[in-house]
Amino acid sequence: MKAFDVIIIGFGKGGKTLAAEFAKRGQKVAVIERSDKMYGGTCINIGCIPTKTLVHQAKIASGMVGVTFEEKSEFYRNAIAVKDFVTGILRNKNYHNLADHPNVTVYTGMGSFLSADTVAVRTATEEIVLTSKQIIINTGAETVIPSIEGVVDNPFVYTSTSIMELTALPRHLVIVGGGYIGLEFASMYASFGSQVTVLESELIAREDRDIAASVKETLEKKGIVFKMNAKVQSVNHTSEKAMVAFTDSQTDEAFELEADAVLLATGRRPNTKELHLEAAGVEVDARGAIIVDEYLKTTNPRIRAVGDVKGGLQFTYISLDDYRIIREDLFGKAERKTSDRDPVSYSVFIDPPLARIGLNEEEARKQNLDIIVKKLPVMAIPRAKTLGETDGLLKAVIDKNTGKILGCMLFAPDSSEVINIVALAMKAGQDYTFLRDFIFTHPSMSEALNDLFS
Repeated sequence: MKAFDVIIIGFGKGGKTLAAEFAKRGQKVAVIERSDKMYGGTCINIGCIPTKTLVHQAKIASGMVGVTFEEKSEFYRNAIAVKDFVTGILRNKNYHNLADHPNVTVYTGMGSFLSADTVAVRTATEEIVLTSKQIIINTGAETVIPSIEGVVDNPFVYTSTSIMELTALPRHLVIVGGGYIGLEFASMYASFGSQVTVLESELIAREDRDIAASVKETLEKKGIVFKMNAKVQSVNHTSEKAMVAFTDSQTDEAFELEADAVLLATGRRPNTKELHLEAAGVEVDARGAIIVDEYLKTTNPRIRAVGDVKGGLQFTYISLDDYRIIREDLFGKAERKTSDRDPVSYSVFIDPPLARIGLNEEEARKQNLDIIVKKLPVMAIPRAKTLGETDGLLKAVIDKNTGKILGCMLFAPDSSEVINIVALAMKAGQDYTFLRDFIFTHPSMSEALNDLFS
């Protein structure tokens, strides 16, 4: 049995940053990662970095006019190679940032609890037992595989992870799921040159219906076909194609689609099933997420959880803030906690991107808040006209009594950057007139906030 000051299960953003912090302070750290393809965590290997690399390449591909599908396919193959190059560099850098530190030992294998202070690591050749009085769980989330007939071991069925290893551009891609992940891949593959069909009951259900309608209309202009009220029954296959059978949930009418590839984009869930959490006294909620308090302590206070494994928003910057909370709790004044960071903005990298912070209109009305709703079509923004990208909608929700911004939704070019300005104003406690009267550069997308909040 090997003893450490800290054991961290998972090499994600929060875990790796904490490992470096502990090591810097002279503590002996064990970092356990089940796959040598996941050093650095989800973001670097299968999440934001590879997808945003491909989104950028797809944007370039969308400007290719008068080319054949074969030429588009060759560009796509090169884009996958670019993605592999970028993720490979970052994975290697992340590994050596920790493995080369004298206070850090990296174990590549599956970690699971034997007790509250002991963890077994099953490597390719042996099982090693580690012990520590302080353990941090950072195992992330995994794709939900729906119970649809024919999806298991189907060579034409992919997840958001495995489809990025596909080097042949599918002529027809069917996406099961119209949430954020599904739409991001739909936009990307349509730009590369695939015919994309999305099967979903309700598009981006968390957003207001006018925002969802604007997204749908814009993506339809890219050639994406939406089959709404769709309930997938089976995904069978021949030697060359997948056959997707689905019904309309309102009419019970049955349909079938041929596809070169089928992407399952039906959500993600915390990755806890092989941790044996019960041995450590760590409890999960009904969705399988590890229960934590405001300082990220689990039901066993000597064990903490960071990142996607504890549920909630699944973003790398949340994991980084988890690191800050633990750092300040252990080594600072314990002034940071999870409730301090709300509201948090997020972006979905469709084309154009969709960004949001705070309450939408529907949520505000359900809370019986007295609100003002402001909207601005992207076509009214001078910078959007210079870019030649005039699809989209900006929307803000304001408290009528206080003037405080309750929420903002931006479906527009550069919205992933502009939303940070709104976030800063909200965090600083400014009312909507701060952005209404702020002096922005011209022409820019950010100056549209003047008009949105006018």
